[in-house]
Amino acid sequence: MAGNKNLQKAGVAKKDEFYTQLTDIEKEVRYYKPLFKDKVVLCNCDDPRVSNFFKYFALNFEDLGLKRVIATCYKNNTPDLFSMNQSEKAVYIIYEGDKNGNHIIDNEEVDVKELKGDGDFRSKECIELLKQADIVVTNPPFSLFREYVAQLINYDKKFLIIGNMNAITYKEMFPLLKDNRIWLGCSIHSGDREFGVPKDYPLNAAGCRIDENGNKFIRVKGVRWYTNLDYKERHDEMTLFKHYTPEDYPTYDNYDAINVDATKDIPCDYDGVMGVPITFMDKYNPEQFELIGNEYTLNIDKGRGYVKGKRMYSRLFIRLIKKNNHEN
Repeated sequence: MAGNKNLQKAGVAKKDEFYTQLTDIEKEVRYYKPLFKDKVVLCNCDDPRVSNFFKYFALNFEDLGLKRVIATCYKNNTPDLFSMNQSEKAVYIIYEGDKNGNHIIDNEEVDVKELKGDGDFRSKECIELLKQADIVVTNPPFSLFREYVAQLINYDKKFLIIGNMNAITYKEMFPLLKDNRIWLGCSIHSGDREFGVPKDYPLNAAGCRIDENGNKFIRVKGVRWYTNLDYKERHDEMTLFKHYTPEDYPTYDNYDAINVDATKDIPCDYDGVMGVPITFMDKYNPEQFELIGNEYTLNIDKGRGYVKGKRMYSRLFIRLIKKNNHEN
């Protein structure tokens, strides 16, 4: 998976300034539209001059009924982590809607202010901006994802952010998922997504391209929206058709649970613990399933479940709490 390899390299090099496409933002935000009315939105990992997050919320300011949009730009002495531009100063932008009725984002309607520091989301002045926000929407650097989410939780913020699917397995993240304090968004459940990257980013893998304007793009597998904004589809029940048999669902050698290789194959009539792929979270309904743990939180011997001596892929462990009408 070439996209994932590039993602891993980016994390190591702190070169994870991946720019989310406007269409991906549009497809996700529509599920939460009523929740944005009269809210202050912060995009604190974005160069507001090129950010599609800032662009989306500025263009849809009146439609969403927003109160204010704030976007910040990071800048330090190393190659840009968040900013596509080689700006000398870290800045933040405040937009409070169309003032003259021409339906255009005019320069005089955008308040640009310099930051004293480098614009790092962990800095004191950026935390002060965070305190003003009702909802944070951005694509944080994947290499700092744990720390970024911890800050949002610490300041009790609503958020809609993009991260790697593997973040589900992080020891810092899983308790939040288990306690229903964070969940996956609605619009991305499979496949890959295309992100813009800086012009000095090396393109040496399949799925990369350069458009007619010289802008570079890379396709990345395994990305998801993470949020604590609720939406109706999260409570849809998954229809289960399969029935449990010991032959089809063997028990792990080192843990008292059955192995389920695909989410669609979860049996409708098994009351015990089941190990399922981490992509199960795309279908997770907290009223239908109990999320018990993962290999780390359950301290499973050898770090993974084994079936007849074979090491399985990473699993989440769940229990069915609400059976559907297809059990018989």
